[in-house]
Amino acid sequence: MGNHHPEDSEGRSRKKKNPKQLRSDEHSEDRVLANIIHSATGYHSKTIRFLNVAFDNSGDSLLAGDHQGNIYVFDLSGNRFDLVQRTMQACTALAFNLRRKTEFLVALADYSIKCFDTDTKELVSWMRGHDSSISSISVHGSGRYAITTSTDTAQLWDLDTFQRKRKLNVRQSVGIQKVFFLPLSNTILSCFKDNSVFAWEFDTLHCKYQLPTSIEGSTLHYKIFAVTRDGRMLVAGGKSNHLHLWCLESKQLLRIIQMPTKVRAVRHLEFLPDSFDGGSNQVLGVLSQDNIMRFINVQTCKLLFDIGSHEEGISTATISPNGRYIASVMENGSLNIYSIQVLTQEVNKPPPPLFRVVEDLSKNKAGTSKLTVKVSSGRSERPWKSKGNKIQTKVLKPQLNMSLENKENELPCGLNKKRLQTLLKGFGEYPAKYRMFVWRSLLQLPENHLAFSSLIDKGIHSAFVDLQKEYPIKSRKLLRVLQRTLSALGHWSAIFGETPYVPLLSFPFVKLFQNNQLICFEVVATVIVNWCQHWFEYFPNPPVNVLSMVENILAHHDKELLQHLINFSVTSQLYAWPLLETLFSEVLTREEWLKVFDNIFSNDPSYLLMMVAAYIICSRAPLLHCSQKEDFEYFFHHRNNLDINVVIKEAYHLMEATPADIHPQRMLDDFIPLTKGQYPVFNKYPKFIVDYQTQERERIRHDEIEYLRERQLVHELEAKAVQRQVEDEAWYRKQGLLREAEEQRRKILLEEEEKLSDQKQRLAAVKRELKVKELQLLDAARRRFLKYQQDQRQMELKRLDDEIARKASVRERETAATIQDVEVRRMELESQRRLFEQQLVKDQETVMQEVKGELDTNRRKADLEDHLVQRLIEIDREEKQKAQMLAEESLAKADQKCIDTDWRIQLSQKQRCDDLHREDHYKEIAKLLHDNRVKETELLNVMKEAEDKKWEENLKRASQLEAEQEATAITDARRKQLLEDEMNDALDLAEKLQSEDGYFERLRDLRTGSAQQDLEIQLVPEAQSKSGYVCLNDLSSAESSTHFSLDRRREDLECRERELMAEVRQLREKLASQARAKYPLPHFPDTKWTA
Repeated sequence: MGNHHPEDSEGRSRKKKNPKQLRSDEHSEDRVLANIIHSATGYHSKTIRFLNVAFDNSGDSLLAGDHQGNIYVFDLSGNRFDLVQRTMQACTALAFNLRRKTEFLVALADYSIKCFDTDTKELVSWMRGHDSSISSISVHGSGRYAITTSTDTAQLWDLDTFQRKRKLNVRQSVGIQKVFFLPLSNTILSCFKDNSVFAWEFDTLHCKYQLPTSIEGSTLHYKIFAVTRDGRMLVAGGKSNHLHLWCLESKQLLRIIQMPTKVRAVRHLEFLPDSFDGGSNQVLGVLSQDNIMRFINVQTCKLLFDIGSHEEGISTATISPNGRYIASVMENGSLNIYSIQVLTQEVNKPPPPLFRVVEDLSKNKAGTSKLTVKVSSGRSERPWKSKGNKIQTKVLKPQLNMSLENKENELPCGLNKKRLQTLLKGFGEYPAKYRMFVWRSLLQLPENHLAFSSLIDKGIHSAFVDLQKEYPIKSRKLLRVLQRTLSALGHWSAIFGETPYVPLLSFPFVKLFQNNQLICFEVVATVIVNWCQHWFEYFPNPPVNVLSMVENILAHHDKELLQHLINFSVTSQLYAWPLLETLFSEVLTREEWLKVFDNIFSNDPSYLLMMVAAYIICSRAPLLHCSQKEDFEYFFHHRNNLDINVVIKEAYHLMEATPADIHPQRMLDDFIPLTKGQYPVFNKYPKFIVDYQTQERERIRHDEIEYLRERQLVHELEAKAVQRQVEDEAWYRKQGLLREAEEQRRKILLEEEEKLSDQKQRLAAVKRELKVKELQLLDAARRRFLKYQQDQRQMELKRLDDEIARKASVRERETAATIQDVEVRRMELESQRRLFEQQLVKDQETVMQEVKGELDTNRRKADLEDHLVQRLIEIDREEKQKAQMLAEESLAKADQKCIDTDWRIQLSQKQRCDDLHREDHYKEIAKLLHDNRVKETELLNVMKEAEDKKWEENLKRASQLEAEQEATAITDARRKQLLEDEMNDALDLAEKLQSEDGYFERLRDLRTGSAQQDLEIQLVPEAQSKSGYVCLNDLSSAESSTHFSLDRRREDLECRERELMAEVRQLREKLASQARAKYPLPHFPDTKWTA
């Protein structure tokens, strides 16, 4: 149990928003959600007592007032509180359920009522009119009117104008107990001290009725009252352990409940709201004089649970409208918040009987009080009463010979389907008062509270989160109930979250059962299971099979109308499907729709299709005049002038006259109610399509969430950028202001220095004047002293001259001398005074100089401190710049290493490509050389053949050459020597050509040399890489050396190639010269080759 202390009125609660977290304690014996204590801290700490509490309409906010006049708002869902007003006087009543959600009423100890606003914390209105303490404030359901009650009067206020409309005055001897509005009605109930209870019409204030005042055998004086949420039952209590339970519809006393003997007086009564009871609350909270609040069931008279104890008693309590919390003011002045969900966990356990019904009155005999029934711990039945006032118990036993048909027609609550159908055919509809009861019986609703609660607890289905955008319903309550019902359907079966017409189908039932969501859901589910059979088999398309049934019925009973519809391309999806998907809610009024569904629920599921066909057939006259497709669409989506009774009769006629082969009853199953405990599984739809659409919706939702998140990030970045820009502008603006302030202060210092110099000049002038005055005074003193000396000398001379006269007048002279001495002393003192004043002026000037020096020192010290602060800022900025530079350098190094690595990879790839190109080049050269070798071999063969021919001719002319050889012996000898050398070379070359590889030994040597050089070049980088200490300079040198060696090898290869081609040309020239030598000119002598 968490203790929370709203602070003192002089403490931190003076702030506008001071949220205080409410903590809970799991080990609380009383299941207290929170315990709130208002303590004032000071010299004498004390606890400020809470007096009154009130919930708002939502039940999530609580208003509490203490005896010092502090009004707090506690937000139970947001887990915070706020001080909204200080009235400076105790409050006697509170109301927080006004039309304007932020306003509340508070009744004060000065008999006035004030209206405040929780947001603005301002006074809205101040109402006066009571002469005694106000005990209660009752607000109308619309929130526009309020009734305040005191012991002598009750006053009706208009909360729009805050003016008093009416005033109820009574005799002082009678007195008023309480006057309040009845829920869900325009009735005012007034209760007086003489046990009289009157009901007044709110609009006219005419008395509607009065409850009987004389109850035989009862001495209870009413003081406390409570009404159910539907306004049908009234409970009254007082200084007794009896409670009177009244039925306000029949104006009869239904029951007298006797509380345990421990209860001697009742202090407070309040019903516990339940969202599933339709406002007919069954659980009543009774606060007795022992400060314990007991909760009982008024029907079974069982004690469900209690709160409070003798040690921690409850002073007053109130229950939230949503039935989730109980707020109780304790005897010690604290405030306890209870969770009803925790308190009701043990409701289902069978408690011991603690109450007994002492009086049970029928409608016709309200005065009888002799009937007493003791309630046992098991299940009890209401006794039957005979004419002789004796108790008779009637036991109903089922008949053994009951037929199967009667069993099928028997409905819950003792109703019979056949009798209901007979009643329906006779009157055309069920009584409006009992229609809902009859429908629940016909549909055999299981009322699975736990199963429905589990569906509701799953929250709003993702398919219906934005339901308001598609269906803008004005009533927020109706929209919320529709959203919850559709969400429960979507959680029950996935198909209902994907079907677009489920909201149209469910809306009329939601509007009809909006106060009871469980019944609404089960009615819709029953309609879908039975009257919507085979609707979802062609999802996402309309139910073609069901529409074909309607078309077959229409074809059999009105071929002309069907042919007319076909001629204008009007299909069943246009004239039948709008009626089915909305269940006639678009084309019928509320009364007509209720009458139609009275007949639909009372018949076979095929009757719905017959109603569609009957509606179309009864509208044949206007339909035959329609020739535009838009007219047909408008007709089946708007109300038309049709007599619904004729349509219903036509539907019954179609049920009987339709052949069995086309009757929908042949295709549809019989009515099957929902199962009890758990709802049946609904999977009659193409699951893969629904799953695909669900997955697509989830994907789109995730994409939207991701998009929103990214947009939020962009907005945040933009906001940060704007904020950074604003901060920069503010910083620059601040720097500009600092510079301006510095310039201004510099100017001020210059002005002060100029003033100081002027003061120094004036001071020097004053010093000079003082010095002149001092010299003048000294000169005057010196003159006086000289005059005195002269006078003294004259007096001495006169004394010498007239000694006798002097002696006679010694006394007079001495007196004169004394006078003169006094005058001299005075003059000396005056001179000393002036000197002392001059010294004081000097000291004062010295002090002024010291003070000015200290001021200058302090100013220089402040300037030095400012300079140090600026220096610290600059040092911090330099440190940040250094850190940023270091980070940038490290980043640059890392980037440079990545670039070097990429460059090495590119170098190795380039070198590999060069090797491949070089190898291809070598292959081309080898191929060319091979071709040249073949061609040269062919040339040598041709030349050998020509040589053979020439030798034959040479043999013929050998004789002719002998003479010439002899004549030219010397020339022939030299030429012979030359020819022999060249012939040896040619023969060597021929022998090389005849061998396979002899001619290309030099080229092979070149290849071998180049391969060895490549290997050496590749080994050098590997050795460097293995060493692991390669710098950028080494890498660049290796690259340059590699390029240099490659270029050098390429140049050597080209040189050798040129040399080889030159040798080939020389060989060709030699062969040509040999050929010419074989065919000499005619004038040459015959020669002869010798070995």
